[in-house]
Amino acid sequence: MLSSLRNPVRPLLALAVAALLSPLAAVAEPSPSAINVNVDQAKLVKLPSRVATIVVGNPLIADVTLQNGGILVVTGKGYGATNFIAMDRTGEVLVDRQIQVEGPTEELVTVYRGVDRETYSCTPVCQRRMTLGDGDNYFKSVSDQSTQMSSQAGGQATANKGN
Repeated sequence: MLSSLRNPVRPLLALAVAALLSPLAAVAEPSPSAINVNVDQAKLVKLPSRVATIVVGNPLIADVTLQNGGILVVTGKGYGATNFIAMDRTGEVLVDRQIQVEGPTEELVTVYRGVDRETYSCTPVCQRRMTLGDGDNYFKSVSDQSTQMSSQAGGQATANKGN
């Protein structure tokens, strides 16, 4: 106590450091009621059964779909945070929650070629993977291959139904 009285700068410095660090701690950890979901994955959330309307803050970050029985499907679309609001038929807000969308948690390898980035999923063998932030040419190439494969598979299924 006497040292604090003799040197008033020390307690002020400690207070200033604590004030600076406390907002950083709040930013680093999502709120406990936040819904955490990975990009390109979905999560189910149980809502009150009387929910009639859902509004999502930024549909580029997360997509939400209300299913029967008050089940909400939250799909991560892009990195970042947004929120959703659930209302009943009278417009009363029943739920207002944050959605935090993060990167994939699987084993990924990222290759940088200058400023262009390529992402590979390596579980257990490395395969090309489209990830937000990949270089335009790489992303388009993987996307085109995926679309073509899907189209061919759909065409094959249609051809088999005719037999």
